[in-house]
Amino acid sequence: MTIGVFDSGVGGLTVLRALRARMPQADFVYLGDTARLPYGTKSPDTVRRYALQAAEALRSRDVSALVVACNTASGVALEALASRWPDVPVVGVVEPGAAAACRRSPAGNIAVIGTESTIRGGAYQAAIARLRPEARVRVRACSVFVALAEEGWFDTPAAEAVAQAYLGDWLQGDDPPDSMVLGCTHFPVLTDLIRRIAGDALVLVDSASTTAEVLAERLGAEPGGGGSVQFLATDGADRFARVGSRFLGQTIDATDVEIVDL
Repeated sequence: MTIGVFDSGVGGLTVLRALRARMPQADFVYLGDTARLPYGTKSPDTVRRYALQAAEALRSRDVSALVVACNTASGVALEALASRWPDVPVVGVVEPGAAAACRRSPAGNIAVIGTESTIRGGAYQAAIARLRPEARVRVRACSVFVALAEEGWFDTPAAEAVAQAYLGDWLQGDDPPDSMVLGCTHFPVLTDLIRRIAGDALVLVDSASTTAEVLAERLGAEPGGGGSVQFLATDGADRFARVGSRFLGQTIDATDVEIVDL
């Protein structure tokens, strides 16, 4: 079993980390489209085109399933990918994340943070509305969080100021949400930063583990070990390895990152 995973950059490595934990017997090919990131500021048509090209590159390596480990691409490109390869399981991160938020929110007072494109596209809002129509959903684009995550600035005064500016009025106001979806794969590494502002009562929902569970159920994955990982990027092997190691939770050697052209 070889599973292809793609993202606009290194954030999707948080999803790969969860997939490997759930399906250690599987082989993975991860593609970060680092030459064209971020997807979050691109138009839907452009994101669909990029997603199809990334998936084509993975399919050329005989992957048997595709994981769209990018919230922006998951929101706009899943239908196009499924139409192109109807015989290949395609799983995104939006629906599993929305489902987890609906299950875990005590009162249905749900906040969603993500990139500009993810929020503007409304995929999370629509998914939550389908699953829990009575839920109240508030959204906010937190694009600077991406830069903070990539730089590793989790505990700096600048990071605290940005998080407070984005979230303080919600989390410390009169009607705070009871759950928050981290609607960008970069954001899980900022969990401690967000928690310092939100306190312990807020339920933080990261779609990575839920996505891994959904894929494992679709593929009938069994426990076991021995799986491998190939890393592909469209630019910057050194930066991919340096920053990506933080998201994957283990060291990536730049010599193990193959540069490809889409």
